Amino acid sequence: MEIRPILSALMRSKVSMILIGVQVAMTLAIVCNALFIIGQRLDHMSRPSGMNETDTFFFSSSGFGHGFDPRATIREDLAVLSHLPGVASVSTTNSVPMSGGGWGEGLSLKPQQKTSTTQTTIYMVNDKGLETFGAKLVAGRDFKPEEVADLDAGDTLRPPVVIVTKAVADTMFPDQDALGKQIYLNEDSATTIIGIVERTQQPWMSNDTVENSTFVPGYMPYGNSSRYLVRTEPGRRDEVIAQVEKALSDSNASRIIGKIRTMEDVRQEAYAGDRAMAIILSAVIVALLTITALGIVGMASFWVAQRTRQIGTRRALGASKRDILRYFQTENFIITTFGLLVGAVLAYAFSLWMMQSYQSPRLPWYYVPIGFLCLWGLGQLAVLGPALRASRVPPAVATRSV
Repeated sequence: MEIRPILSALMRSKVSMILIGVQVAMTLAIVCNALFIIGQRLDHMSRPSGMNETDTFFFSSSGFGHGFDPRATIREDLAVLSHLPGVASVSTTNSVPMSGGGWGEGLSLKPQQKTSTTQTTIYMVNDKGLETFGAKLVAGRDFKPEEVADLDAGDTLRPPVVIVTKAVADTMFPDQDALGKQIYLNEDSATTIIGIVERTQQPWMSNDTVENSTFVPGYMPYGNSSRYLVRTEPGRRDEVIAQVEKALSDSNASRIIGKIRTMEDVRQEAYAGDRAMAIILSAVIVALLTITALGIVGMASFWVAQRTRQIGTRRALGASKRDILRYFQTENFIITTFGLLVGAVLAYAFSLWMMQSYQSPRLPWYYVPIGFLCLWGLGQLAVLGPALRASRVPPAVATRSV
């Protein structure tokens, strides 16, 4: 099919062609970057926390009344919880991954080091801490009961031993074995790494050091409050949750049991913003594609109505239905390609702006070619209906049209 007559016809409808071309260009630029952002959010949401989230929950206990003994209560609570049917392991803890609140600390290689080598979150646990968290020990050993210290609020953290995640070990001692090495949690007190776990995330999901966590043997009650992490036998989490409040209240009624939260609930809340962004951007993509398709349908339908006589003349001169159909599809292909070429420039320009303004990664090159293919296909599908109607115009009726 000759391209020149199609271009000549398009030049007589410059405004419509430009409007559809701009619409296609904007759609490509926005859709490519939106899909990339959605992909990033989905990758962000799918990161493993390093815990057995399905069978784990946590809660707080706040004591009241004269003579309430938080340390004695913690010992009693741990005994009560560990003997509940279905409980696999229980530990005190000051925080949990993805929760949004916890204790951050700098780690150094030397005493009195001015700038920390890296940042970490501190999880204060007992000798059942790793088991309860579900952390996988890849080197070294777990804490011993005699290493677990009772700390008071305001005490300086001076643990003789710690267990760190692999991310911390690799950052502190690249290309070396971190096991047995000394690091500093404060300016002058050294601590020894006795174990390395594969992964345990921090409470803060947006941190660049989200994989940097450090387990410390001990617990520091905040006044009369304490927090417990419980891991149950597979499939028995809800059964155990139903028993917890009654069992602890029977043990000591001089306290209030806080809301019990599962790690699955914590994940849902931690990534609520990412999920909302993915949903909103998906809706924007669907809306843009729908509007673009409707624009192409409207333009093609208008042109078919305007060219009824021209179509009939071509049919009378021997053009087949297939020729008419191909004419409109080629015309749409030309307009869409024009828009896509402009859209490709806009897509990379928008990505560059995102990089400079929000430190976003660069848009991968393959998003634009895939966008080309998708919008070419969308354009051909959108124009198919009007083109089929044009191809079915009888020559005799068309030639009588004014």
